[in-house]
Amino acid sequence: MVSEETRTTDTRTAMSPSERDTSAVAGATSATPGTGPARAWATRLVVVGIMLSAVNLRPAITSLGALLQEVRDGLGMSGGVAGLLTSVPPLCFAVFGVTAPRLARRFGPAAVVCAGMAAIFAGLLIRPYAGGTAGFLAASALALMGIAVSNVLMPVIVKRWFPDRVGPMTGLYSMVLALGTSLPAAVTVPLTHAMGGGWKPGLAVWSVLAAVAVVPWVPLVREGREPRQTREAREARESSGREEGAAWPGASAGSTASAGVPDSARGSEPDAQRAAAPERAAEERPPLRIARSRTAWALAVFFGLQATAAYITMGWMAQIFRDAGVPAGTAGLLLAVTMVMGVPLAFVIPRIAARLPHQGPIVLVLGVCGLAGYAGLYLAPAAGAWAWALLLGVANCAFPLALTMVGMRARSGPGVAQLSAFAQSTGYLISIPGPLLVGVLYQHSGGWGLPIALMAGLMVPQMLVGFLAGRDRTVEEEAATR
Repeated sequence: MVSEETRTTDTRTAMSPSERDTSAVAGATSATPGTGPARAWATRLVVVGIMLSAVNLRPAITSLGALLQEVRDGLGMSGGVAGLLTSVPPLCFAVFGVTAPRLARRFGPAAVVCAGMAAIFAGLLIRPYAGGTAGFLAASALALMGIAVSNVLMPVIVKRWFPDRVGPMTGLYSMVLALGTSLPAAVTVPLTHAMGGGWKPGLAVWSVLAAVAVVPWVPLVREGREPRQTREAREARESSGREEGAAWPGASAGSTASAGVPDSARGSEPDAQRAAAPERAAEERPPLRIARSRTAWALAVFFGLQATAAYITMGWMAQIFRDAGVPAGTAGLLLAVTMVMGVPLAFVIPRIAARLPHQGPIVLVLGVCGLAGYAGLYLAPAAGAWAWALLLGVANCAFPLALTMVGMRARSGPGVAQLSAFAQSTGYLISIPGPLLVGVLYQHSGGWGLPIALMAGLMVPQMLVGFLAGRDRTVEEEAATR
């Protein structure tokens, strides 16, 4: 890492397993990709893979939101159980997202994302036909598991392959993600009617997109993958280092900084070694004590609160409009408008954020839009529906901003891997109660007044911690000085 602090053997020993596992993904994610024609070919394939993966990270959620009433009727769900269903996404993201760094260390990030897309395909295909609420929840969890690991590894892959274009690439990825969020919300209801009116094929059809997304990752599975012999040698050095109190493993020549890059993609060995030197130097240092960083905690809480707002919106907003007298098809279009606002803004906001020393003002602008949208939903949900959908769409662009700040608040690939896993896993844990609480309040109050007040109330701390997370500092600096 960038810190020059000398760590003692006791400090290294005291580190939690999760901290070791998260930063150890550097061996698989921080390797400098090769040069020449193979590098150009692989880069283009990575771009295609990132875009197809991004478009598959939300249909499992927003397609369900558009048909939530039909699914509730078909499976006999109460409002509380429906609230539990809308809480499953952040729960899965928190539980499975934390495993992504360890899996990437073992198999390489491309292989993990490839498996994640396959899990999304299987879950979406099985979910409508699983039979009963329990089967529906289990198949949803399978799809969401694939989404979780891909969520965590996307910033890592962007940092590895495009270290000088984190802002633009995050913007492009977020824009496509927003498109994949809005498209199911807009067309699921019409598709369902076109296929006979049953909600089951209307949900299952989205598995086709996930099947397509598997394809570009298959040739990339070996990129960044740590060979078995290299891994065994590194693990032996790690064991020896822990027993003898030596420096943190991975510092020796031939470490995982260049593992997994095919010989044809490396160019001349001296050039590859010089190119990999900065990341290798970062890998030689002990993993960050990420929990010591105030910025990491602020970013995690900001991520959690924006995720709370996003999953409440995706799960319940169409129902809010339908209960206000808006037709089902129009309610789906309103949800799509909210989601599609992220298409242009998710590309613009990260580019602006990457050029600013402090991203706090952007956080405040997004928060004010959210407060205005919630006020409109409370006072006149049907009369000003399109305006409220637009305002809440702007507020939902806190997600690409959070991803951009993950890439900016750490200096190295291993640092980004740790921060991404910490912020997303902790954040999704924070977001779990929100959608469930909205469902319970809706069921027991018989209306949307209390749930909307809760949504607006959560926007205030989101603005506060987001402003703190936007300050110009890095987690390496804070972890080294605390």
